[in-house]
Amino acid sequence: MRRGKIKMRVMQKHNAIMTGNEAVAVGVKLARVGFVSAYPITPQTTIVEKLAEMVANDDLDAKYIEVESEHSAMAAVFASELAGVRSYTATSSHGLLYMHEMLHWTAGQRLPVVMSVVNRALGPPWNIWSEQTDTMNQKDTGWMQVYCESNQEALDTILMGYRIAESQDVMLPLMSMEDAFILSHTSEPVIIPEQEKVDEFLPKLDLKFRIDLKNPMGYGSYTPPDGPFMELKKDLMESMKNSREVIQKVTGDFARTFDRDYSGLIEQYRMDDAKYALIASGTLASTGKYVVNQLRDEGEKVGLIRLRFFRPFPDEEILSAVSNLESVGVLDRSISLAANGFTATEVRSALYGKSDIPVTGFTAGLGGRDVRIDDFLDMFKTTKKGKGGNHYINVKEVK
Repeated sequence: MRRGKIKMRVMQKHNAIMTGNEAVAVGVKLARVGFVSAYPITPQTTIVEKLAEMVANDDLDAKYIEVESEHSAMAAVFASELAGVRSYTATSSHGLLYMHEMLHWTAGQRLPVVMSVVNRALGPPWNIWSEQTDTMNQKDTGWMQVYCESNQEALDTILMGYRIAESQDVMLPLMSMEDAFILSHTSEPVIIPEQEKVDEFLPKLDLKFRIDLKNPMGYGSYTPPDGPFMELKKDLMESMKNSREVIQKVTGDFARTFDRDYSGLIEQYRMDDAKYALIASGTLASTGKYVVNQLRDEGEKVGLIRLRFFRPFPDEEILSAVSNLESVGVLDRSISLAANGFTATEVRSALYGKSDIPVTGFTAGLGGRDVRIDDFLDMFKTTKKGKGGNHYINVKEVK
């Protein structure tokens, strides 16, 4: 125990150079998670390896169990959270797909689990590089979804994520995403906050319906068609809507406490007088901002909207952000094999009947393919034309 206390003093506020996966593990430690369930998959594995090291060294007072599959990892977290213990797991790609059934159960049982997903492409063919299709495929499971741009945001989102998920007005699980290797295995400067400030910001979990041996009850019981099934689903939907206000409040509280403001559900970059803009998420937004600055220097009135939350989808915020634009483009690092880009589809739905602005969809970076400055310049040029449609960026001719 003394060893752990010494480590805690070392973890006072300071700057460190660390990978995104290391930053996430530090965030889990600072959140005082009490249970970690782990199954390895590239490129997520180093998160749970770091947490295992913390538990072994008495730096993290938590129960750590290795399970036989990702489905079992989520089942274990489901059980521990239901017992009233703040719980965590992480996965990627096909591991997330294997969890799919338990994602519905965890959200439907109203358990405020936080899980990290390192976005990785889906096979076939096998590919371990960055792409967001894995989590976009889980958009309707009842989980809130956040896409991080930096290692700092990956750490901070763990802290904000538990605070948001555990709000009595929400009580839903949350996924926090990193782009594979671009964040997960790349080192950046990260500010590690003081444990005392984190404790003030993030109170202990108080699960009102946790398992109590003195007051037994049923969980996830069978219900016939005329039972409360529809009412419970409607309530879950209402809680997802309620999370919007909670997200705004929590990010505001976080900014006041730690001097880092993540702007709520979306971030607007140089949008004040913009005439056309691109919507992007994750690390692609960083390159997009660089290109915005370049075009601004050339006199172009261009901006960027970074989509932080995909669930709940920020339809009102996007409608407001594009209200003075002449055209908007939407960049997806994912693909819906029936409807092109997930985000472009959502944006068009959000604007339907409320705005006549032309929406141009772009699909890029699948399987980890680079999305370069010239690609962004082409996307902004196409967006400015305002002709709409869907475009694939940097696709090679297949012979």
